[in-house]
Amino acid sequence: MAIPNDIIVKDAGILGGTPVFRGTRVPFQALLDYLEAGQALDEFLDDFPTVSRSAAISALELEGAMLAGHLG
Repeated sequence: MAIPNDIIVKDAGILGGTPVFRGTRVPFQALLDYLEAGQALDEFLDDFPTVSRSAAISALELEGAMLAGHLG
């Protein structure tokens, strides 16, 4: 499953090709790191106001769907 390019993008000119939220320099991995550390989504959104709640949730849903596809 490909990630729609309206949420997460990879561009060699932005953070060396690290997947980031479209229109930002915020890596998707930063969201995963926050959640793994036990921080709430609201804390991430407060610290990275250029990422919308809907973009963060959509990215997590896509990640979950991709993982389920690999397991299933």
